[in-house]
Amino acid sequence: MSETETVEMIHEDALPGHESALEPKPDWEPRYPGSGRLKGKVALVTGADSGIGRAVAALFAREGADVAIAYLCEHDDAAKTKEIVEAEGRRAITIAGDLGEKAFCDQVVRETVEKLGGLDILVNNAGEQHWDEDITDISEKQLKRTFQTNIFSMFFLTQAARQHLKQGSAIINCTSITMYQGSKLLLDYSATKGAITAFTRSLSENLISDGIRVNAVAPGPIWTPLNPSGGSPPEKIKDFGKDTPMGRAGQPNEVAPSFLFLACEDSSYMSGQVLHPNGGTIVGS
Repeated sequence: MSETETVEMIHEDALPGHESALEPKPDWEPRYPGSGRLKGKVALVTGADSGIGRAVAALFAREGADVAIAYLCEHDDAAKTKEIVEAEGRRAITIAGDLGEKAFCDQVVRETVEKLGGLDILVNNAGEQHWDEDITDISEKQLKRTFQTNIFSMFFLTQAARQHLKQGSAIINCTSITMYQGSKLLLDYSATKGAITAFTRSLSENLISDGIRVNAVAPGPIWTPLNPSGGSPPEKIKDFGKDTPMGRAGQPNEVAPSFLFLACEDSSYMSGQVLHPNGGTIVGS
């Protein structure tokens, strides 16, 4: 599938969506002063133009990291995230393209290392979802596209990053509460999130002897452009997140600290684990 076809496919339902056009705006701002927990580190964050990825980039920058922002095509959002990182006194670069393509993943890692001087933290956050009432509604094209974006990209990026990762490096993958609860409208998306969790646990076993930790975060319903831009039925948006024990959707800056914890030395004795910022829903680990 060409890059043009990919963008057309994703924009069939307005995905990935502009945060700049979303109301109310998601909360991305870090809630506390930095303490240098990522001082001197270089982080690559996919899907960092908006939503959880933007909040992670902002928090990592506040904690001292330079950030590479990988994204598909929302250039205005990516430029805003770059400004946010630079306002924290850190360096930032933006790299646009299809993370479902191995060649682009190779390019992302190469540019990160060349322009920022290395790679210490890989955050595999980018993803897409398309809702369908019935499994027969999921086209072969959509099925392949969802897996390509959500899980193939993680393999491709990790393969490209592997030679640059060393003792003390960290990989954090974004899975989902749907991996644990299932979702009748997100069959292909939920299946990719199950694959991501298995990938996280297996990759941890593969890399732990080299001192590289691999963990994941499984957010619940978080207010980002993904759902209101076509990732969920329009009639459900007004009640988005109300079925959680806390009775509301979460904000990106309520999820970002989980990524920070797993990226820094605070979690030095954790690998192969999943954190659950989900509004109080109890799920199996």
